[in-house]
Amino acid sequence: MFENNERTDLDKLGEFGLIDHLTKNIQLHDKTTVKGVGDDAAVLDFSGRRTLVSTDLLLEGIHFDLAYTPLKHLGYKSIQVNLSDIYAMNGEASQVTVSIGISSKFPLEAVEELYSGMLLACDRYKIDLIGGDTSASKQGLIISVTSIGHAKEEDICYRNGAQENDLLCVSGDLGAAYVGLQLLEREKLVFLENPNIQPDLEGKDYIVERQLKPDARVDVINLLKEMKIKPTSMIDVSDGLASEVLHLCKNSDKGCVVYEEKIPIDPMTYDTAREFNLDPTVCALSGGEDYELLFTVKQSDYDKIKNSPDITIIGHITESSAGTHLVSKSGNVHQLKAQGWNAFKN
Repeated sequence: MFENNERTDLDKLGEFGLIDHLTKNIQLHDKTTVKGVGDDAAVLDFSGRRTLVSTDLLLEGIHFDLAYTPLKHLGYKSIQVNLSDIYAMNGEASQVTVSIGISSKFPLEAVEELYSGMLLACDRYKIDLIGGDTSASKQGLIISVTSIGHAKEEDICYRNGAQENDLLCVSGDLGAAYVGLQLLEREKLVFLENPNIQPDLEGKDYIVERQLKPDARVDVINLLKEMKIKPTSMIDVSDGLASEVLHLCKNSDKGCVVYEEKIPIDPMTYDTAREFNLDPTVCALSGGEDYELLFTVKQSDYDKIKNSPDITIIGHITESSAGTHLVSKSGNVHQLKAQGWNAFKN
């Protein structure tokens, strides 16, 4: 994709030269893209469908640490975290725009690595990178991605549609990204104390990849369509399971019961959490960055969904006055509380 093997300072290209260099090989994947990069605005045609738009901002030192985050992985992740929001609306993602603020410490080859990950994600999900912006930055690397998608009005899933007695479901497993982050942070500290010691990540590939290179669950959206199931409400798990469950309940004006024993946790996540003296359930409830899909379905869909290996029923929706509760493995009932990511907490 990019074949430079030497360091090239960005000031040799300038802003427009950099844009031309990064976008010259972009291939279009989606039929709704009439015009992509190269004009004052992209042109899209959704043929009467509802348009879905979501934006995420990733800041160096806040959302990622370049000490252990490869730029190619970061580029890939920056795209997929945005696509996850479109899929959480039961929509089809089709385009993204990418804006970056970048400091002079990065050579062209580093920006190429970042963009190669972005384009890999675009190819993986068959979406088009159709524009964006670049700027100098004195605050480290800044990445802003806007995702665009579409859906028929009757297919869109909002957060406010959960009904009493609906089943509460989640895809995949939870807590892995947070535990993977703890592992990476530990190895960073070890390296800073002794740069001669190599990172010890052997046998931990799964949880490290869940942190560095997660995948948006378009496969689950397609599976639900195949099963002829339309969720009554849906959200992606970016800030921790507890936070997202409470979002659904608040927006739907409902309560819930979540069963701890039903929360899906991968064995590697469980064992590694214990190594760090962490409660695996707390990691799943409050860790975040899993990018799984949390959704509710009608009880009548139980037989369709009960045997799916990638979907777990973790509880049910109750009337609002019943409150939001977690039933522990020992049978004790606790109020469900969100203790996940707070963007403005010092």
